[in-house]
Amino acid sequence: MAKITNFFRESVGELKKVTWPTRDDVWASVKVVIVLTIIMSILLGLLDAGFTALYQLLMK
Repeated sequence: MAKITNFFRESVGELKKVTWPTRDDVWASVKVVIVLTIIMSILLGLLDAGFTALYQLLMK
């Protein structure tokens, strides 16, 4: 039981040492992720449409 108590005590101590990002940093990261997700989905959609058209052209 002492090991478990010691583990949680040390975990709390380590979490106090963490430098947490600010709200502005988090929002900036979220915006980057959303923009890149949209760009990649558009790119993959265009590639899918292109390969589908090529496949249909070859199978005629």
